[in-house]
Amino acid sequence: MPETNDRPPSPIRVLARRRPIAMFLVIALGLSLPVTTALLVAGQDVSPGILFMVIVLLCAATLITGLSEGRPGVRRLFAGTIRWRMGLARFVVLVAAMPLLTLLVGALTGTLQSPSEGWLGLLGSYLFRTFIFGLLIVNLWEETAWGGFVQSRLMAWHGLLIGSLLTAIAFFVIHIPLAFAGQPTLQEAAVELGLIALVAPFFRYLLGTQLIDSGGSILAIGLLHASFNASGQLSAVPGGWQYIPAMILLTLAVVGYRRLRGRSFSRGFAPSLVEPTEQVQARAVPE
Repeated sequence: MPETNDRPPSPIRVLARRRPIAMFLVIALGLSLPVTTALLVAGQDVSPGILFMVIVLLCAATLITGLSEGRPGVRRLFAGTIRWRMGLARFVVLVAAMPLLTLLVGALTGTLQSPSEGWLGLLGSYLFRTFIFGLLIVNLWEETAWGGFVQSRLMAWHGLLIGSLLTAIAFFVIHIPLAFAGQPTLQEAAVELGLIALVAPFFRYLLGTQLIDSGGSILAIGLLHASFNASGQLSAVPGGWQYIPAMILLTLAVVGYRRLRGRSFSRGFAPSLVEPTEQVQARAVPE
């Protein structure tokens, strides 16, 4: 039964209003980490755990948004998944920059080779992993939670840089089990954890810039996330590490471009993804 105006909000709504990020992390980490860990301990494929994680992330973001902001907040959140404010040039960059830079890193490090399926087959495989498996099945919904719910709020409260770095901490934690996929040695797992820790701050900052510059398009950052993951699976660069320095290079290039355009390195948020009251509070924070 809906609450009336003369009735105080329930404690769960008050908690969701006051501590939305903390509530989200308790649900997301508390449910997804045990499942992925259990699959790893049992020696099973971790893929079902990843899909479960995405479902939990999306449901938690939707639930807490509904509790704290009602239907307008949920509509605002999901409007970002179909918001197309990127233009043709930005779309090309989001799709092509990561694979091209990954191949460039492979060429510069002597690890580039001719793909067994041919270059046309490589292109087809990349596009499938980016648009079908990546964007539509996983990353659009993953970024609805991380970018649309968590990072958009943290950026509104703390700015682009700090908000992105804070998001990177939780983003790193939830990906820890992936370092142990495939039954690696302890040394291999430690290296993988180190790479995840390196990737998280650069990657979340890169996504934060695109969240701002695209006017709050979750579709845009979901596409970039899918492109990043697909670039790590290009058969022309064996080893699967070249896409990490490629992403860092892309981040630095975006920072340079934004500075040339007079955009702040540390400030900014996506107003279309946060409540009007939070927009006012965020804009009141001095540069």
